[in-house]
Amino acid sequence: MNQAAMGEATSVKDKGKLLVFENEEELMVALAKYTSELSEKIVKERGAFTVVLSGGSLIKCLGKLVEPPFFDSVEWARWHIFWVDERVVPLDHPESNYKLAYDGFLSKVPIPPGHVYAINDSLSPEDAADDYETGLKQLVHSGVVDISAVTSFPNFDLMLLGMGPDGHVASLFPGHHLIHENQRWVTYIKDSPKPPPERITFTFPVINSASNIALVIVGAGKADMMKRVLCDEQHSDLLPVQMVSPVHGELVWFTDKEASSKLPGSSLL
Repeated sequence: MNQAAMGEATSVKDKGKLLVFENEEELMVALAKYTSELSEKIVKERGAFTVVLSGGSLIKCLGKLVEPPFFDSVEWARWHIFWVDERVVPLDHPESNYKLAYDGFLSKVPIPPGHVYAINDSLSPEDAADDYETGLKQLVHSGVVDISAVTSFPNFDLMLLGMGPDGHVASLFPGHHLIHENQRWVTYIKDSPKPPPERITFTFPVINSASNIALVIVGAGKADMMKRVLCDEQHSDLLPVQMVSPVHGELVWFTDKEASSKLPGSSLL
């Protein structure tokens, strides 16, 4: 990976690699390059590429993957798509992360429909979480999804995450007991502080067992939280985004200058 072509790279103590781009357009190109290169490498190694999506602005930031030269360089038939969290609503509902991803990304690439693992939207939150976890275990058994030899949790190839303005990731919210769940692969929440209230979500042991995690954070609205997350050591309680810490993988932050504008020295990046 050519860092000079991608933006300024900074190692953030114990928090991974921080990449800052001039604007969202440059970030999108860099994210497409990063993702397509990982796809090529991992498909050669294991014949499949397991990608975990989130909602929010992340899907828009994947936009360059559906354009040349990246579109033609990816073996889409080898991709398997999962969600780090999902709202328990019909798949065609405006709040559905599946619908967001389908409209903005999946409908534009030839990933086999059988490789796209949406929730069963006819189930309750509890049953939807159980059903999704059961499906993951079947994919582990069939060799599509690896298991981490270190953690014994699923080892996804790439996890693409965003960050909420309150520092949440997936549907793991500050101060909520689910941030401490360490047995389940997939769990459910019925009292999300952000609507809709009913969701399912991967747990932190699953998130942190990924081989590669990209945290994609754009816009001035995230600047204060970025400063707290990366620079403020006065808060003893970790925010969910600060709990993203791959056990044996690589964490890369993709940010634009607006999101990183309040970081020390950001004017030099």
